[in-house]
Order: sequence, then structure tokens, then C-alpha cells
Amino acid sequence: MEQKLVYFFGGGNADGGAGMKPLLGGKGANLAEMSRIGIPVPAGFSISTEVCTYFYSHSRSYPDQLHEQVIAALGRVEEVMGAHFGNPQNPLLLSVRSGARVSMPGMMDTVLNLGLNDATVQGLIQRTGDARFAYDSYRRFVQMFGDVVLGVEHKNFESILHAHKAKSGKKLDTEITADEWRELVSLYKAMVQKETGQPFPDDPMEQLWAGIGAVFKSWMIPRAVTYRKLNNIPEEWGTAVNVQAMVFGNMGDDCATGVCFTRDPATGDNRFYGEYLINAQGEDVVAGIRTPQQITLEGKRRENSTLPAMEEVMPQLFGELVELYHRLEQHYRDMQDIEFTIQQNKMWILQTRNGKRTTKAAIKIAVDMVNEGLISKKDAISRVDPPSLDQLLHPTLDPKAPKDVLAVGLAASPGGASGHAVFTADEAEHWARDGKQVILVREETSPEDIHGMAAAVGIVTARGGATSHAAVVARGMGRPCVAGCGAIHIELAEKLFHVGDRVVREGDLITIDGSTGQVMFGKVPTQEATLSGEFATFMEWADEIRTLKVRTNADTPHDSKIARQFGAEGIGLCRTEHMFFETDRIIAVREMILAKDESGRRKALEKILPMQRGDFEGIFREMKGFPVTIRLLDPPLHEFIPHDEKGQEQVAQSLGVPVEIVRRRVAELHEFNPMLGHRGCRLGISFPEIYEMQVRAIMEAACNLVKAEGFSIIPEIMIPLVGLVEELRFLKERCIKVCRTVMAEKGVALEFLLGTMIELPRAALTADLIAQEAEFFSFGTNDLTQTCMGISRDDAGSFLSYYKEHKIITTDPFVSIDQQGVGQLVHIAVTKGRSTRPDIKLGICGEHGGDPASIAFFQKAGLNYVSCSPFRVPIARLAAAQAALAG
Repeated sequence: MEQKLVYFFGGGNADGGAGMKPLLGGKGANLAEMSRIGIPVPAGFSISTEVCTYFYSHSRSYPDQLHEQVIAALGRVEEVMGAHFGNPQNPLLLSVRSGARVSMPGMMDTVLNLGLNDATVQGLIQRTGDARFAYDSYRRFVQMFGDVVLGVEHKNFESILHAHKAKSGKKLDTEITADEWRELVSLYKAMVQKETGQPFPDDPMEQLWAGIGAVFKSWMIPRAVTYRKLNNIPEEWGTAVNVQAMVFGNMGDDCATGVCFTRDPATGDNRFYGEYLINAQGEDVVAGIRTPQQITLEGKRRENSTLPAMEEVMPQLFGELVELYHRLEQHYRDMQDIEFTIQQNKMWILQTRNGKRTTKAAIKIAVDMVNEGLISKKDAISRVDPPSLDQLLHPTLDPKAPKDVLAVGLAASPGGASGHAVFTADEAEHWARDGKQVILVREETSPEDIHGMAAAVGIVTARGGATSHAAVVARGMGRPCVAGCGAIHIELAEKLFHVGDRVVREGDLITIDGSTGQVMFGKVPTQEATLSGEFATFMEWADEIRTLKVRTNADTPHDSKIARQFGAEGIGLCRTEHMFFETDRIIAVREMILAKDESGRRKALEKILPMQRGDFEGIFREMKGFPVTIRLLDPPLHEFIPHDEKGQEQVAQSLGVPVEIVRRRVAELHEFNPMLGHRGCRLGISFPEIYEMQVRAIMEAACNLVKAEGFSIIPEIMIPLVGLVEELRFLKERCIKVCRTVMAEKGVALEFLLGTMIELPRAALTADLIAQEAEFFSFGTNDLTQTCMGISRDDAGSFLSYYKEHKIITTDPFVSIDQQGVGQLVHIAVTKGRSTRPDIKLGICGEHGGDPASIAFFQKAGLNYVSCSPFRVPIARLAAAQAALAG
């Protein structure tokens, strides 16, 4: 049986339907669906995406049966429309458009008015009685076909038109007569022949096949490729080609064209919204050549327009349009974006699709449609893209404000911010203390920069990726961040950066958009995020559906409070090392590092103990009634001592020791590969007094709150970087001893859990042994990805883009979990851990905890919770609900 490649629609019939988007593309599937339900659609046919796949795998050729199927479908179009393609007396004109399965507006090519030549233009004149319209359509076709199909630059046509206007003293296209358009058609065709060496094709069938080929080729043009990358649209999907009978909105004052939305796409309000033009073609509405008019009287009043609304000048056709929009919204059960043309008082619908909308509008529309009985709560939850919630949680830049873009990096942490450029963490803190907003610009950040990052309103790094230190910490703080902005060249000594010839000095105002990766010169106004009542309702529905708990990664009471406001159900990761960098305790930390013996270290740790206890009390208080997992010290000690000479001198001065001692200790702590070096549980084994102090601080904080404030607390103490069960056993014995000592001292008995992070392949492979000692596992997928794949997340940005470009990988494994490799280690650890301890608590606290695709994987893997930065908590809650619906 011959493979069907071409699908007809029109006259109330169709070969396809709405459920065939992978084959017919979104546009083709909806045109077929509308025809089937009796919507007035110009007849046409869709060439399937399978032809696109064949086209690119067979040296840009077509399957043998395609020609015959196109001719047969064209005959059906001619029959429905009562005109014939290429017929000089009664010509049928065609449009040829793309149609991917998801909307890619304006990214691929289109050809309109196809089928015109010197003979058929006379038939169009006879049929319409309007020579000016016919020749205007003809010149539009030659220009569009020449540009899109033949590769003649658009400016060549424009220069001919401008020269003619200058010679004739005319300014507007509408002033040009039929005879002038006829002359311009001849000039256009002569220029095309000069540029291409070939005469402009007059054969309508040659035009049609050239147009079809141009649309298939446009699947791989740079702007389409870039759009697919930005929106994660797979290249192998391909595009369909839609060939459709032309209808004209520019044949006179009984004609019009327009675009409308069944609800307001910006706010979600249930009001009909759109624009139209009388005596115009569709591109005139969107090109801004003429000022569009409002469709409704309400819209006219809202826009303070003096131009007449369609509702008042075409009341009968307006009524038809209202009836059609209600039918389409009820049928598709979603807000629709509709394109229409009126030709001599007859309404035609050219396209409908689910309308693009802001996140605010998406949530309002979803909630309203549930309340209207149009969709279910489950439908509503599936309609909103989880990452889009970022739009609601962070301040955003005013989209209407002018922007002087200097450079574009990675959109690492969303939101907009303006401030004075500064180049060190200390300067950031200094300027902020004086009440100034600053943007911290660094080559890259380290944990030592945490105070400057906290002081800044935004962060820019020249190096690093989406999971670099800057990106991770910025997301946790809710700070906008642009990472890996390679166009920026920083000269730290001069306190400036330059992008090409542009120079930005310390103190200059800059603006960043962490949602787009843009770095701009000057201040751009922002809009504060506001959360609506519909948002709360929508998130309640998500919580009813999801089964995964959602915790947060938070290191301070402030972050904990924000996370709770966003719906976090506890803390999955509290990094104690971030507390060490606070100004009032870093001196004691360095004193501990420089101590000659255990006695000296314990003396320094005694100074830190009350500070850590206070931190934990604040966090426990904000998380009252919810679990808090606290990771004991993880990074190597050298991160707490400056590596530059000036910084070391300052440390020596503050501690009253010779600078040689500081330098010698830095040299002793030096490691060739710190990520796999003396850190995590290895530190706790070498210097058990560090972990003893931290466990004491945790337990004293918990006991104090239980005793004084009646809290119910179950601290979860987490030991990092365990690869051997013996490591965990060694540290667990000592931790339990401290816990029991503190409870005895305080006269309080409380439950606590001791567990570990699974961040090394060996830990995953021996999880059954480790579960003998661990009461919970938390998957540290950042380090697990590094150690499994042998890739440093801070250096991967230099080559992962090439891997994507050459299709070695499809996604950054530090953004979305590598399910085939790292994911298998997670599966193994889950299975083995539960085989030893069936009730073991399993969670994930890496950056993947806020990634929707990873959350879907963790749902299937059987984890109990995910944990992510505070501002990603709502995203994780929604993604977890969608994962539960997917099953």
C-alpha cells in the first residue's frame, strides 16, 4: 500500500485532524480539524513531516509518490474553490507555508500569491475587476518568491520601488497606480534575471515545487536552527508544508484581514482581543506599515483609538467572528490565536492555534477555565510550563524600555537588576554598605565571594556555566545572574571591563537580565513581581496532585523564610560552609586552620560554636514542623584562606602571626585536584573536632527550641562525600556520641537522623552496605555527575556547546540529569538502599532538583523528595505534579 504523504482539507472535509500534529504540524492539523467541524477554511493540503525527513536524508529529493499525490490534492482544492491553478481565465492562487508540530512564529519561509504570471494576472483582473489589486499582488509575489526561493536580496526590490517613488513624487504604496505596478513587475523580473542569470519562472507548477522546496529548506536556515535550540525543539521533528488557496483582504473596502485572541494574552482576562485592517493583506497587520484598528469597541476605548472598530463598521461580520471564536475556544478548550481574512464580505479563518501568553495570563486562563467547567484541574496543571513561573517570582525589566545591549551570556538566574559595576566581593559589600546597588562582575566566583554576592543585586561572570558557583548561589539567593559572558574582558587592576570598543568602569551603571542573558549599559526600569490569587489557587491544585515532596536548599533564616513562602516542605540541603564566610567568623575559621595542633583547633572552634548554633536556631525556627537536612563541612580548607599575597598579609595581620606561617599553610593545603581531594568526610576523619563542633551546634539549637519554644524537630545530619561504609561508620559513632551528650546536658530527648550524600559512583554501587549505617540518602547530583562522567562542571562550558552542536549530547548534563548514565547510578542506589533498609528516606539536593525533566525522572525512580533553591520551589512543585500526572 502506497504511503500517504499528502493530506487534503477544505469544504467541510479533511484527511487529517487535531491529533496528527507530529505528522501534519500544528498548522496543518488545526486547518484539517477546523474544516471537519465546519469552520470556513480556504481549501488546501498538507505535505507531511515525513517528507521533510526524507528530503534531508536523500540529498534534498522527494519520495517518488509525492508528485502524484500533490497533483491529486490540488485537483480537490480546485474543485472546492471553483478555480484552477494556472488557468488564465479563472486562476487559483496559492500560499505555501511551513508548519512544525510546535509554533515557530516567523522562523521559516512563506510564499504568497503563488501561480501568478503575465497570463493569469489578466484572469485575476477579469475576476475581480481591479487591475491595481491584481498587479499589486503580482509584484508582491515576484518580490517574495525572488527573495525566499531565488535568494535575491530584499533590498534590491526595495531600491527599485524607492527609485520609482522618488521619480514619480509619490510616498505611499497606496498612491501607485495599476500601470505603475505593472511596470514595476517588469523591472523586478529584469533585476531577478540579472542577479540569478535565469528568467523569473512563469510556469505555475514550477513555481509551486520551488515554493515547496524553499519551505522544506527553511527548516535548516540559521534563525530556525537558533529558535529550535532556544526552545528545545528536536531537529528530527521536521516541518510540514501547507499549500492553501489564497483569499484576499485587499480587494476593496468590503475586505479586511486581522489577528485576534479569544482572551487577553497579557493578562488572561476573558475578553475578546485583536486588531484588523480594511483592504489589507495579513502581513500589513503585523508589519506595522499601517496603524491597525481594534476589533472591539471595548478595545478601541482601552487604546484611546480614534480609528473605527470592526464591531462598528462591519457589525455582521464581527458577529460571525465572535461566534467562530466561541466555537473554536470551546472546541480546543484553550485560548486561541486566530488569523482571519474577509474577502468581499465572506469570512475565512486562515489559522488557529493555542495562543502564546505570559505566565500570569496562562495561570489566570487555566484557573478561569476550570471554574467555567471547560477543563479539569489536571488539564490546568498540564497547561503551564514550570520554568515559566520564574516570570512571576523575580522583578523583570520593563519590556517597553530602550536597551543598550553590551553582551549576551548564559541566562543563569532569572530576573532583572540595575546597579553600579564593581569587580571584587569586598567592593560590592563596601558600596552596598553605603546604600548603593551594585552588580558584581567577576571572571568567575568562588565561595569566598559569598559576601559580595549577597551584597550585590545581580552577578555577571565571564566564565562558568549554568551550574557554576555563581549560577547556583545566585539562584539560591534569588539574584539575577548572567554567567559565561565570554564577550566581556575584565581588567581587574584597572577596575574595568570592555566589550569590543566599549569600556565599562567601576561605578558605571549597568543592567542585567538573568532571563535572557543580556548585559546592558545604563539603567533599565524594572517591574516588581506580584503574585495573584489565581497563582495560590493554581499551586494548591498542583500540591493536591503531586506525590514528591519539595524541599529547599537554604543556608540562612532569610532564605528559609522565602522558601517557606514559596511552599517548601523543609530543607533538603543546608550548606554549613557558607556560614563560615561571614565576616564575624571567618577570622576564627582561619585561626582554626592555622592552629598547630588539635588543642588550638578546638579553641578556635569554640568561638564558632555559638555562631553556628545561632544559625541553626534561626533556620529551625523558620522551618518549624518541617525536616531540616544539614550537611557537615564539605569544601577543602584551602578555600577559606586567600591565595593572593595581599589577602594573606591581611590574614596574618588579623591573627597576629607572621605572614610566612600563612604562606606555609597555604602551600601545605595545596591540592592538584581539590574536587577529589581532602574534603567532605575525609576532613571529618582527619579533623573530627570540626564535625563534633557542628553536630553539637545542631543539637544544642534543636534542644534549645524544643525546651524553650515547644518545637517538634527532627534534625537530619548529613555526612558528605562518603564512598566507603567504613567512613560513615567511623563518623556516625562520633556524631551519635555528641548527640547523646548534648541531649543529656540539656535534659531533652529528641529524634535525629544520620545519613549521607550519594555523590560518588562507589557510594551508589555499594548503597546496600552504606544503608546499614545511613538512615537517609540525599543524591548530590552535581558531584555525582562530575564523578560519573569525569567532567568538571566549572570547565565544561568550554566544550559542551560543541557537543550539543555536533549532537554528541542533547542537553547539558549539569542542567538536566543524564538519565542513561548518572540516572542508572541513582536507580542502583535506590534499589540497593531499600533492599537493606526498606524505609530509608531518599531525596536529591543537586541543582537537578529544580529541573522539570529531572524531576520527572526522580518521580519514576521512586524518590521521596526533591530539593532546590528557594526561587525554584514553585517550579519544582508544578513539575512534580506534572510528573505525577505522567505516571
